[in-house]
Amino acid sequence: MKPIQMVDLLGQYEKIKPEVDAALLNVIGTTAFINGPEVKSFEKELAAYLGVKHVIGCGNGTDALQVSMMALGLQPGDEVITASFTFVATVEVLALLGLVPVFADVLPGTFNLDPADVARKVTPKTKAIVPVHLFGQSADMDAMLAIAREYNLFVVEDACQSIGADHSGANGKRKSGTLGDIGVTSFFPSKNLGCYGDGGALFTNDDELAHKIRRVCNHGSDQRYYHEVIGVNSRLDSLQAAILRVKLPHLDGYAKARNQAAAAYDAAFAGIPGLSVPARSAHGNHVFHQYTLRVAGGKRDALKKHLEDRQIPAMVYYPVPCHLQNAYKGDRHSQGSLPVTEQLALEVLSLPMSTELNNEQIGHITGAVKAFFNH
Repeated sequence: MKPIQMVDLLGQYEKIKPEVDAALLNVIGTTAFINGPEVKSFEKELAAYLGVKHVIGCGNGTDALQVSMMALGLQPGDEVITASFTFVATVEVLALLGLVPVFADVLPGTFNLDPADVARKVTPKTKAIVPVHLFGQSADMDAMLAIAREYNLFVVEDACQSIGADHSGANGKRKSGTLGDIGVTSFFPSKNLGCYGDGGALFTNDDELAHKIRRVCNHGSDQRYYHEVIGVNSRLDSLQAAILRVKLPHLDGYAKARNQAAAAYDAAFAGIPGLSVPARSAHGNHVFHQYTLRVAGGKRDALKKHLEDRQIPAMVYYPVPCHLQNAYKGDRHSQGSLPVTEQLALEVLSLPMSTELNNEQIGHITGAVKAFFNH
């Protein structure tokens, strides 16, 4: 059996190798490595796929989050409500800008922000909400946008794990990341749409915001050597854009393959006491950036070791929520303040999820999980 990996990037590359190699050689031949035609073409193609007016490439998903806050003009001391059950980048950029992260709890099924708790956390200092579309499916954006309208807040969608996922709601079927003021994504290699290095992008339907985003990404400059605002240097390079152009037409196929693997996992694990398969949101489809189980009864770590002993990788996303990290914990967000988040951190376990998983590998993984619960 082919060795099992969390994400089989080499196997995916081998299927598109001629296209990728040709695209890279083309960029090298033109030497247009920075802001070249490949970047502009990819931005247009991704905008068309997402159904959004503007896509602006940048250096990585973390930069995209930071640039979004800068483009919106948020000021030190402003509060931003987001999830603690997320990768730290969502929160890190807030602290770097002097903004105040305010953590809301998440729903126990989808792991996405609980709109009721978001509403409870709004204060006169609140300026924005950052819903994280965790593991590959959209948060309840109808509820988030309703809260934002009521309190005059910005909404920045962290779609770093949900590229290609749909949200179905009051605005019809829309792609995740395209409903708020700004959406952001990451092209980290293991993402559903990943490049072969770092990369990210921001999306918006607002022409003025798009202009501000491009300015911030370019050292705060609209015209070379003239700087209107404080900015950063964050750009998607042409080699990465060329790779992403090759992979973008395959994105929906990748999601289909991931859903087939998820369905096989679901069927194998049905009825196992103490094991919960991923819930599917009522607000859209799931593109399974991760396939994340909940393991009750304090058995999560033992299951993880059981799998690893059989050469099956498994990961815990995320073992320590942001509000309990040394960098961010405080009186306002103490132990016990986000009970669902804290319980999830003790129970979640992600299994291998890849476009390249085959039936033999899935059978080995599911057999090992079932053996653990049957012994």
